[in-house]
Amino acid sequence: MRRGNIDRVTSSTAASRYLDELTRLRRVRDRIDREYHRPLDVPALALGVHMSAGHLSRAFRRAYGESPYSYLMTRRIERAMALLRRGDLSVTEVCFAVGCGSLGTFSTRFAELVGVPPGVYRHTATHAAAGVPTCVVKRASRPVRNREARGCLAQLL
Repeated sequence: MRRGNIDRVTSSTAASRYLDELTRLRRVRDRIDREYHRPLDVPALALGVHMSAGHLSRAFRRAYGESPYSYLMTRRIERAMALLRRGDLSVTEVCFAVGCGSLGTFSTRFAELVGVPPGVYRHTATHAAAGVPTCVVKRASRPVRNREARGCLAQLL
């Protein structure tokens, strides 16, 4: 076999592996989106797509720019924001409804992503969003990853 043919075969095999990995990462992301309220951890997610936990974490970060845990917590916080805006559940009830097992971790992560603690958000969002269409509130208050949300609630007011 000539050198050019070997390169082509190797290249197509590498591309096939890469596409397979992206497919598995998408399945992990879809599972997080579907089951955010359940107890999920990286080893369980990795087992579902036949990867090691370390490989899943590295590949997920490379593909999506954040760890699987960070993505999971962002999904949970987005759902928590919607529940808190309704105003009929306490912060503790919301914490457990979105799958967080620790109120402290939930509150800390919520404040990092949203810019204010969940109790303050609940009080402010229920009053500030009165009369504003839900789709506008969701778009304006969506959490920004990597602690960039400081002052995002002020935009809503």
